[in-house]
Amino acid sequence: PKNQSEQPDYFVISSYFNIMIILGEVQEELLMLKIFSTQLFGLFKKWQDNHEESIEDAARILAQASVGEGHIYIYGKQEMQAVGIEATEGVDALANAKVWDSSASFDDISASDRFLIITRESDDKEALLLAQHLSNQFIPFATISALPSDNTEQLASYSDVHFDLQLKQGLVPNESGERVGYPSAIGALFIYHGIKFTLDEILADY
Repeated sequence: PKNQSEQPDYFVISSYFNIMIILGEVQEELLMLKIFSTQLFGLFKKWQDNHEESIEDAARILAQASVGEGHIYIYGKQEMQAVGIEATEGVDALANAKVWDSSASFDDISASDRFLIITRESDDKEALLLAQHLSNQFIPFATISALPSDNTEQLASYSDVHFDLQLKQGLVPNESGERVGYPSAIGALFIYHGIKFTLDEILADY
């Protein structure tokens, strides 16, 4: 019989194959991240090219609250709440910015206030109610949505400036054939920062 030193070390072999499997999974994840970043870079350019004028228009609307006695209210639904957090608690927080709570009363809104409404779906019911009220009160506001809707009533029907991110699905296919990596919040933050950069320039002249 072979001595123990000549017998195969099944633990080493098993560990080797486990490591190879893990390395394969890591490489696949890195490839997905590379695809995601490439697709995202293309979207950044598309959003910048398509919304450059709208970003300036939205900044001018929000500036009206900053130079007056109003507040800039940020209302975000689901993952889009990230914009409100960035605007009020970020390193470069937006002056006079407040997060609008859906439980708040419309009576608390003054004519000097301005709004930025951000949703995943462009026909979000709660956001539409707020948009309808603002429109009826002739209070200017801007909106951002990620997913277009076939409904006739959507945020763009009421807002003074609307940003449609046109994100119908995720950016990266996975092993199951599904599309993952839906960058709705990233897109909304990109538009928000563009608005803030322009807003800061406007306010610097006052």
